[in-house]
Amino acid sequence: MARHRWIDETILEPLGVRASYRAERVLHETRTGHQHLVLFKHKYLGKMLMLDGAVQISSRDEFIYQEMMAHVPLFAHGRARDVLIVGGGDCGIAKEVLKHKSVRHVTLVEIDASVIDFAKKHYPKFARPVFADRRFQCVIEDGARFVARTDRRFDVIIVDSTDPQGPGLALFTRKFYAGCRRCLAKGGVLVTQNGVPFFQGKELATSLRRLRGLFTDVTCYTAAVPTYFGGLLAMGFATDDRRLRVATASMIAARYRKAGSIATRYWTPAVHTAAFALPRFIAGLAGKPKQP
Repeated sequence: MARHRWIDETILEPLGVRASYRAERVLHETRTGHQHLVLFKHKYLGKMLMLDGAVQISSRDEFIYQEMMAHVPLFAHGRARDVLIVGGGDCGIAKEVLKHKSVRHVTLVEIDASVIDFAKKHYPKFARPVFADRRFQCVIEDGARFVARTDRRFDVIIVDSTDPQGPGLALFTRKFYAGCRRCLAKGGVLVTQNGVPFFQGKELATSLRRLRGLFTDVTCYTAAVPTYFGGLLAMGFATDDRRLRVATASMIAARYRKAGSIATRYWTPAVHTAAFALPRFIAGLAGKPKQP
C-alpha cells in the first residue's frame, strides 16, 4: 500500500504550532524565482495551494475569502469603477470583482509570472473567464513599485498578499501603504489581508497602525475561513470616507439588488455589516476607529 505524503503548514512554527495535511496526490511542485509552491489534492478539502509553507486556498472554502475580500469593499464603496488587485495571481478575487457589472476596469498586479501561468493551468475556472473579460488587465510587476509609480487612480484597492515573508513582506510596509494611498481616488477604500489575529495579532496591529497614519478611518473586518488555522481571519479596511464602514444592512442590500443580486455562497448584506462587529480582543488589536 502506497504511503501518502504529509505536507506541513509551517507559517506558525515560531509559536510552536504546525498543521499537516495528507496529500492524496501532489499535482505540482516547484520553486520559482520568488517562492516555493506546492499544489496537492486533499481527500476532504480538495485542491490545496501552499506557498512557502502557508496555505493559500482550498477548493472547499476558497469562496469565503474571495467573496469577503471582493464584495465588502465594492459594496461598501457603492460606485467603484476602477479596481486594483495587488497579488491574487490565482485570479479568484478578480473573478468575484468582475461579477460587478458597474466595474469598468480591473487591474491585477502580480510579481511572479509563473503564478499566472500556474493559475491558467490549474485554476482555469478562475483564470479563463477573467482573462476573457475585456475589463481585465494583468501586469507582471512588483506591487510596491506599481503603486509608487502609476499615474492611474483606483476606487478600490485589494491587497491579496501572502503572509509577511518572502516577496509578500514588502506589502506590509508603510511605504507600500503610502503608495496605495497615493493612487487611491477620492472616497476610495483599501482592503488588506492581515492574517489570523489569534496567532498573528502583532501583524494586524502593526499594519493598522501604519495605515492609521495615512487614512482617516482604519479598522478591520473578519471572516471564518476554516483552512486559515486559528479562528477568524482579519482584513484591514482603510478609507478617508468614514461613512463606508457604517453603511447599514438595508443600504448594502439596496446596492446588492441594484447590482443584480450577484450569486454568493458566504457574503450577504447582513454578513457584510456583521463582519465589522469585532470580538473584543481583535478590536483591541485594531484600535478603536473614530465614529462618523
